[in-house]
Amino acid sequence: MTLTMTGVRLTYPDGERRLTALDDVSLTVAPGEIVAVTGPSGSGKSSLLAVAGTLVTADAGTVEVDGVDVSGLDQKRRDRLRRERIGFVFQQANLLASLTAVDQLLLVAHVAGTSRDTARERATELLDYVGLSAKRGKRPHELSGGERQRVAVARSLMGSPAVLLVDEPTSALDAERGRAVVGLLRDITRDRKTATILVTHDPRHLGLTDRALVMRDGRLGAQDPAAVG
Repeated sequence: MTLTMTGVRLTYPDGERRLTALDDVSLTVAPGEIVAVTGPSGSGKSSLLAVAGTLVTADAGTVEVDGVDVSGLDQKRRDRLRRERIGFVFQQANLLASLTAVDQLLLVAHVAGTSRDTARERATELLDYVGLSAKRGKRPHELSGGERQRVAVARSLMGSPAVLLVDEPTSALDAERGRAVVGLLRDITRDRKTATILVTHDPRHLGLTDRALVMRDGRLGAQDPAAVG
């Protein structure tokens, strides 16, 4: 379930020139490993997640998800790989206001074509796993910010992902709830052997990860050890 990026380069058009978002980026994340990526706004962190998650195709380099070279897949197989083997957790939980916590997960299963009985069993198990067994029937407005983010984390696991890509999941949370969410992500990474990338602006969370890297001007390098507390 390794994620491997090798020599990845990504550019975007900007008038008559092109801006470099990722510049010869190489990264390997092993099963059961959570890697933090920090860096200033515009440094390439979101582009890194987009390429790793097969949402954007790089100009050069390779991306392998669970041993599969993404560049060799047509769009249909790439979409299937993303749906089944890659989980996303975004800055905002992005829950549908009219759906209960369990229905948020069931919607993902419905799109994937999973039988309702199988999906309900898995959704129930995942909400129990993230500590929301008593909140399955609650709608987003009845949940705290931390609980909404836990629903989003559970939703990301519905497809049994090999790779988990997490973008600033604690930015709207206070320190205590933020640390709890990152701790949950660390536990999930260990228990389910995912290869996890966590983009975060908060240095207080780096000590909960296995490695901390920094993006600067599209290049990925080692984080100053002094920043990891």
